[in-house]
This record gives sequence, C-alpha cells and structure tokens, in this order.
Amino acid sequence: MAVSCQSLPEVRRSIIGQTLIFASLTLLLSWSCPALGKKKLYIGALFPMSGGWPGGQACLPSAQMALDLVNKRTDILPEYELELIHYDSMCDPGEATKLLYDLLYTEPIKMVLMPGCSSVSTLVAEAARMWNLIVLSYGSSSPALSNRQRFPTFFRTHPSATLHNPTRVQLFQKWKWTKIATIQQTTEVFTSTLDDLEARTKEAGIEISVRQSFLTDPAPAVKNLKRQDARIIVGLFYETEARKVFCEVYKEKLYGKKYVWFLIGWYADNWFKIKDPSINCTVEQMTEAVEGHVTTEIVMLNPETVRGASNLTSQEFLNQLMSKLGGKNPEETGGFQEAPLAYDAVWALALALNKTVGPLKAKGRRLEDFNYNNRDITAEIYRALNTSSFEGVSGHVVFDAQGSRMAWTLIEQLQGGSYKKIGYFDSTKGNLSWYGNDKWIGEYIQNSQPYLNNMTAVGCMMALAAVFPLGLDGHHIHRKQFPVVCQFRLWLLGLGFSLAYGSMFTKIWWVHTVFTKKDDKKEKRKHLEPWKLYATVGVLLVIDVLSLMIWQIVDPLHITVEKFVREAPKGDLDVLIQPLLEHCSSDKMNTWLGVVYGYKGLLLLLGIFLAYETKSISTEKINDHRAVGMAIYNVSVLCMITAPVTMILSSQQDASFAFASLAIVFSVYITLVVLFVPKMRRLITRGEWQSDTQETMKTQGSSTNNNDEEKSRQLERENKELQKIIQEVQVLFCYAVGIASVPNAVILCSRYSICS
Repeated sequence: MAVSCQSLPEVRRSIIGQTLIFASLTLLLSWSCPALGKKKLYIGALFPMSGGWPGGQACLPSAQMALDLVNKRTDILPEYELELIHYDSMCDPGEATKLLYDLLYTEPIKMVLMPGCSSVSTLVAEAARMWNLIVLSYGSSSPALSNRQRFPTFFRTHPSATLHNPTRVQLFQKWKWTKIATIQQTTEVFTSTLDDLEARTKEAGIEISVRQSFLTDPAPAVKNLKRQDARIIVGLFYETEARKVFCEVYKEKLYGKKYVWFLIGWYADNWFKIKDPSINCTVEQMTEAVEGHVTTEIVMLNPETVRGASNLTSQEFLNQLMSKLGGKNPEETGGFQEAPLAYDAVWALALALNKTVGPLKAKGRRLEDFNYNNRDITAEIYRALNTSSFEGVSGHVVFDAQGSRMAWTLIEQLQGGSYKKIGYFDSTKGNLSWYGNDKWIGEYIQNSQPYLNNMTAVGCMMALAAVFPLGLDGHHIHRKQFPVVCQFRLWLLGLGFSLAYGSMFTKIWWVHTVFTKKDDKKEKRKHLEPWKLYATVGVLLVIDVLSLMIWQIVDPLHITVEKFVREAPKGDLDVLIQPLLEHCSSDKMNTWLGVVYGYKGLLLLLGIFLAYETKSISTEKINDHRAVGMAIYNVSVLCMITAPVTMILSSQQDASFAFASLAIVFSVYITLVVLFVPKMRRLITRGEWQSDTQETMKTQGSSTNNNDEEKSRQLERENKELQKIIQEVQVLFCYAVGIASVPNAVILCSRYSICS
C-alpha cells in the first residue's frame, strides 16, 4: 500500500473506524517519511567561495555529502535532522563580521558555527564565547588558534601548522642533528610556528644556532645563513617567497650534499618551475637549488583503505565528491585538498551531538532546548567533541587539549625534480615509519646500472655454458659435427667474455674518465647518460663478433688429430695401441690466438689499471664500481694464468680440460659473488639498508670531512669482506687444480701470488 506524504485520504466512517484508520496511517507515514516529525538542529557555516582561499568550492559540497548521510542514519541522532545555513565569507574578516551578525541575530538559533580560513576563524572563535557557541573549523591552520584562554570553545579538523614541528624534531633526533638554523617570513603564522619549534627543539636538546627572518627581500637573511655556516635549515614562508629564497640560495651556493633544507609541503608540486617576474633565476637554476630538500605535509586523505564512521573509504569519498562537483578540475577547485577535513568535521559534530543526547536526557534537557544563554548544553557538546575518536576519510580524527586535530604527517623529498614519499609520522602515537623500503633498495640497485649487471650475468652464463662443449670429443659426437662444436666453444667464450668483462670494464672506464678530468669538465660529465655505457659494451661486442666472423670465414676451425707413441698393452696380445688426441685447430691457429690474446690481454691490463686508479673514488651514479674493480683483478689474474697454462698442457687432455673449466667456473663464481651477493644481502636485510639510508641522510648535514671519513670506513669494511671471499675462492681453485694432477699449476699460482 502506498501512502502520500503530502495528503491524507478523507475517511468517512464511524468514530471508532476513523480512529483506527488514523492510527494506521500515522504509522505508515512514519515509515514512508522518516524525516517527518524530526526536530531540526541548525549549523551556521561560513564557506569562502571566493577571496584569498576559496576553499568553500569543494568543502561545501563535501559537508553537504556528510549531512545527507548523517540524516539518513537511524543510529545517529535518530530524533533530529541537521541543517546547514551557510554564507560566503570570501575569506575576509570584515565580510565575516557582517555575516556572523546575521547568523546570530536571525532565526533559527544555531547550535554550532563552522568557519573556514584562519583569519575568519579567529574572529568567529573569539566572539563565539559570548554566545556560548562551539566553533568547529575545517580549514584553519594558524597556531594562534590553539590558545585555549583566547578561544575556549574552538575545535578544528585541520591540524595546526605546528604539527609539522614534532615531525621535524623526530627527524633531527633520528639523524642525530644537534644544531639547526631557521629562516622565516615575518607573518604571524610562521612566527608562532617557529616559536613552537624552538620550544620543542630546546626540550629535545637541539640548538637553533641561527634564526633569520625577512619581510619581502630574503637576500640578506640567506647571506647570513651562509656566513654562519648553516647546514640544516628549516624554511617557513609562503610559496611566492619560497621562489625568492631559493633564487638567493642558488646565488650563494647554499645547496648540495652539505646542506639539508626543510620546507612546508603544501606548495604546488612544480612551484620552483613557475615563472616569477620577481626573481632573476632560470628554471634550471631553481631546479638545481631545490634538489634534495625535505618537506613535511599534513595527511588530509587517509592513505589506508579502511571504512570509518561514514562507511566510506577515502577513494570512494573522492569518487562521490568528483561526481558532486560535476567534473570540475580538482586543481582548479578551491579547497579540494581540504574537502576530507570538512567532511569529517560534519561527522565529528554529528557523533558528538549524538553522544550528548543521553547525558542531557539524564539532566532533563534536550538538544532542541539550546539557546545562547545555556552553558550546560554547550559544556556537554564540548566534552563530547573533546573526546572524539573515530576513523574518517582524512584519517583518524582526534583532538588535542587545545582543540587542534592530531593527524599523520607525510615526509617527502625532492628527487630528480619530483617529490617522492619517504615516510610518515603519526603524531597520535609518536611513530615515525619509513615509506617503501623497496623504493630505497630499488634506487640502490638502479644506481649500480642494472642493465650492465644483467649483461655481466648473461656473459657469465655463456662462459659457463662453454664448459660443456670443452669436454666433448669424438667419443661423444660424430667427427663431422666436431667443427661445429669447435666454433660453438669459440663463440661462447668470446661473446661471454665480451659481455661479462666488457660491462665491468665500461663501468670502471666511465668512473675513471669522469673523475680524472679537470673540475670544469668534470661537472659537465657527471650527468651520466646510460646509452653511452651500453654503446661502449656494444663496441667491444662488435669487435669480437667481427674478429670471430673473419676467423671463421678466412681460416675456419676443423678437427686435427695428434698421434702419440704407440703403447703395448699388458699381456701377450700381439697388438699395439695408437693414442690419438683430437684438437680444434686451424691453419694459422697461433696467429689468430696471438691476435685474440693480445687484444683481450690489453683490455685486462687496462682494466686492472683503471680499477686501481678508481679504488678511492666515491660516486652514486655507479655505486658498485669498487666491487667491479675487485672482480676485474681476479678475472684478469685467472685469465692471464689460464691462457698460457692451457697452451702448455694442450697435449694433456684431462689436465687441460680441468684447468680451463675450473678457471672459467671460479672466475664466473667470483664475479657473481662480488657483484650480486651484496645486493642480495641488502634485499634480504631491508632494515639494514634502511639504516644505511638514514645514516646517509644524517651525514649530509655534517661537514665534508666527516662525510668522507664515514664513507671510507664503510668502504674499508666492504673491501675486507670481499677480499676474504676472494681469498677463499682462490685457495679452493688452487686446491682443485692440485687434485687435477697438474703440479705446475701450484707453482704458477704461487708465482702470481694468488694462493696462500
């Protein structure tokens, strides 16, 4: 049966029948129209739809979304309906004064006021105490609003700007910095933020050694930072002034690895690339100056996929908000970032009002009894808001003693011209957690030039594969197929050597080329272009391919048989045994071997020289070049021993095969262990890599000498580990050669000082 909410059917029956029908219709009306009979509670709001911060453009639709959901819920304020009465404050205190008067002196009575920007909130919150009104803001960050004596009934879901400070202090302590510097724009919000930071650092035993400020021109302040040798610098200024500051930073060379800048995270991502007529620095200069700085930013959208009080995830909320905005560009919609805070502000208010219903009923009071002279109802709403704790689309909503929202802080760093997340700080629990250890490890691996490492691994696999055809002879394959096996051995060894050794040689060559140039040329070449590395390996590979093709075409390998002295078997048999040994050979075998050994021998010697020259160089572009140098040392020694020994032992098939195959296996083993085991260890023990990363960040702010000493100690430890591994492998190699009944090999090992 369908009943209209607008009219009741006329019933003409007996009085008893009329009564029964009226009761039934009343019941049906209450089911069909749930809002019927609900008492309205009014919220007075000021949404800045224009002006300096037009945050109402997204915050108003967001608040209306929350009101719609709250009013549909039967478990929250079931007897009440919330209604929003709002005006455009234009983020102007003067305009807000007139609108506040209208809200207070026109019916109906408003239970709560919801202003937006800080300047308007300051005015509203200071006046609200005279009317016993609770003020709940969604977009105010001024630290001055945390003054409970001045603003006794003020709450905000937008955290105070001082919330950045606990995060900064945590980072200072984590990286063991005891002395920092600050530079600020002289406005109330930054001055109060810096006063709070100074109090927190003093409590943590950290000294603010330099404190600079400026009104419009930051040049003198930046020069003073340089003069005072400031290294860890906290900057507090608006985006426009940030461009002025970093233009001066570029001019004073107050950037690079010796400096760490901490900035505010709510600038536009491309703030340093925006053309600004007030500065005379290019985009390239600005990009160079800001590289590596750290930002802290309040998390305004829950990063976790959880369903909170509204039963919406943060992503579902965004989707609904985008639909309500009608396809407007979020970047051009004021307050889009703060919209989750406005949404959660309505939910915080609804949950608080719902919490007051029971205590008020026990006192014989109701929410609808509120008036501007009733302090008891205001006190109950205050207590309920003060104890709020729920999951919202902006994260966990909880207020501190000053009524300010406590929230997570996102820590980012500008890396390669774009911001990368590096961690979170939870101010409610005091937990500092690093973001994505895989990213740090990925950067470490990326800086070791992984494509070259892949080439090394492929080359090693090809060299290992050559061991199998080395062991084949006429007993295993037909004589007609033997020339194919001969060519297969040659190509596998040749190309395997070019890929494995060539990629390692390329790394060492590049490091040596860059860091042995003059300073003016060095800076130009420090920007590593990977294609040049690959091209170098390609050239070495092409030389090998061409030489092997010419050899194969001009003087192809074929099978030759070496005859030995006939032997008489034991017994009385009237036979003699003719020992034969099959070789892969060509008409001018010695000439070709001389060319190949000479060319590759020069590469080996040059590689040893470059590895020695670059042993004390540190570079992040190729961060494993020392391990590559160690691998080159050992591969070169093994190759220089194996080549002549196998030629000497060519008539001793078993010994020759054993020596050549073991040399290949151990050289490949050493290379793979030295290059890849450290990377695998970092992947497995991620916490250790995180510590290394934090240690690197910590030393950025210290002097260059301390930084070099720390790197030197770390490199020394790594070198000792690598030498130990290599020594064990070499001893094993020499021992294996001894088992293969080649006593001369032991003498050669000792002569080249690779056995102990």
